[in-house]
Parts: sequence; C-alpha cells; structure tokens
Amino acid sequence: MSNTFFETIKAIDGKVLNLSYHQARYESVLNYFGINKSQNLKDFIQPPKNGLCRCRLTYDISKTYIEVTYHEYNKREISSLKIVYDDSIEYSMKYANRDKLDELFSLRGECDDILIVKNSLITDTSIANIAFFDGSRWITPASPLLRGTTRERLLREGKIFEEEIAVNDLEKFSQVALMNAMIDFDIITKNAKDFCAR
Repeated sequence: MSNTFFETIKAIDGKVLNLSYHQARYESVLNYFGINKSQNLKDFIQPPKNGLCRCRLTYDISKTYIEVTYHEYNKREISSLKIVYDDSIEYSMKYANRDKLDELFSLRGECDDILIVKNSLITDTSIANIAFFDGSRWITPASPLLRGTTRERLLREGKIFEEEIAVNDLEKFSQVALMNAMIDFDIITKNAKDFCAR
C-alpha cells in the first residue's frame, strides 16, 4: 500500500465539523507507523466562508506534509446497492490509493453503489459505513473495512450499535442508513432486503 492517506472533512459556512475525530484518526495512522510527532489539522484548514465544502487533507507519512484542497460538494444519490464479495480486501486506514475499492465498484451493474461482504460478513459500501434498523435500534457491522469518523461518533453517542451482520441477516431489517463525514447519517427509506441486490 501507499504511504499516502487522506481525510475528508465537512465545512459549512467556514465552520469545520467534527474535527477532533479526524485528528484522532490521523494520529492513529501516524502511531501505527511509529511516528510520534503529529500536526494540528485545524492549522491547515481555511475553508470558504460560504456554503457547504468538502475539505480534503492529504498526507504522506514518509514526507510529513499535509496538502489541503477544497471542493464543492455534490451528494451522490444512492437508492440501490449491489452485494459484492471479496475476502482479501484491506482498507483499515484511509489510503489515498482506492484502486481495489474502485475495482469492486465497477461490479455494481445497474445499482448505484456496492455493499462489500468480507469473510461472509457485511462491511461497508465504497464510500460509506452502513447501518440497518431492526425495529428498535440502528445496527452497524462490527467488522467494517474502515472505522469512519461519523460511525465512531454515533457509537459513542449511543445512537448506533455494533453487531456482526451476515448477508442472510438483511431480511430482518426494515431501513438502511449510510454514514460518512459529508452525509452524516443518511436514512434510506427502502426496505433493506429490496435495497441490496444479490
């Protein structure tokens, strides 16, 4: 894998949201590679004062630099997922190299995105963590590919709960929600078993 990683951070009218969770993940990547000196991400972010903005912070652990770019955000509408299987995929850190995810995404057929199954368990879509409503609680896979910042925040707030979810478990859920830094917690109203194509 590459030494380059990134964070996608949401800003509204110049206000940066949930930065502490991005800072924590950035520091965890550095710590994993034995780098003890981190930088304060807020020192690098100066988003536009008006509108919704996607801030992309790219950093290379071998060069210790942080590059920031700002992008107008256009939400991708997702109303269907294609279930794809890959037991070897590894994306536990937010690598800038997304070639494997892009390869799986190309298998989506007529669906809007994919739902990745690894070792018989539901993990994530290509761009988001996922949660399912069982009638009383929102359940998110206990073994995601990437532990997203929004997922982490909602777990800490007690709004979602972790469980292992197999493909056959999808039939018992009534709703689906996607989670990432830009969409926060986006509930999809379709029934889970109809939303996910085998």
